[in-house]
Amino acid sequence: MKKRDWFIVILPLIGVWVLDRLTKQWALSLSGVKFHGIFGLTLHYNPGAILGLFSDLPPVLRVVSLSTGGAFLLLSYGIIQFLLPIKSLTLRTGMSIMIGGILGNVTDRIVWGKVVDFLLIGTREFSTPAFNLADALQWVGYGMIVFALIKEREVLWPSYNVRRTYWVNPRFQLRYCFILMGAAFGFSVISATYAYTFLRVTIIDLVGHNERILTQFVAPFLITVGVISATITIIMFLLGRVLSHQIAGPLYAFEKYLDELLEGKYQPFQLRSQDQFQHLTELANRIKDELEKCKCEKTPKIKSS
Repeated sequence: MKKRDWFIVILPLIGVWVLDRLTKQWALSLSGVKFHGIFGLTLHYNPGAILGLFSDLPPVLRVVSLSTGGAFLLLSYGIIQFLLPIKSLTLRTGMSIMIGGILGNVTDRIVWGKVVDFLLIGTREFSTPAFNLADALQWVGYGMIVFALIKEREVLWPSYNVRRTYWVNPRFQLRYCFILMGAAFGFSVISATYAYTFLRVTIIDLVGHNERILTQFVAPFLITVGVISATITIIMFLLGRVLSHQIAGPLYAFEKYLDELLEGKYQPFQLRSQDQFQHLTELANRIKDELEKCKCEKTPKIKSS
């Protein structure tokens, strides 16, 4: 995509996040419950995720896991935007709006340890659970994503120009995946060791060597670290699978095309838009043209009488 297209895609993410922060700062001054028609305003703190989910978890596990989950979604968002094979501004913008809303709530958990909700729909007697602007805009993003997936499904998953398998060179691709996984796992171990040591030493320095308190805080931390490490390792494997296919696939296609040229099959050569080594397309077609030219020059011409 062009720089202008990337600006259009990224701007909604920043806009949703800024708007969410401004409205929540304003909502902190609310008191009581006020309704204006079917829309109500009230200040409510949600210690969990959407609609209060996970609010019963220990504070450390709840805040750390939900905040880190938001960071993983942001990482996944960046990877998907990079790997998407089509422009699809509707799909990309919908993802940005969704992630902008999620980051708004993640910021609440990092800053306050809980999410600020202030919107209601219904009446004083019967209304929806409190939510915020980020929650509402996330659903707009979800809707745009679903609409784009339905409308552009033929472009996203074309029935033509598709290789039959992702593992065109399993030995190279698996090695590539394991290298990424090893790097991710090693980084996770180093980060976890530092964070675990810092957390344990800090707790001991503040309250002494209290096993109950250490277990209360350290156990959720270790669970969270394990989930994070496993998740990022899996993400790196999947990313390696896609990237290695974009490397091995073109080389496989080029080798197969050369074999076809030697068999006298002079068809145009074209790589997929997301493949690496795009220069092979020009090289392959130049080889084809030269072989066709040589074949024509060697073909004897029959003179008409």
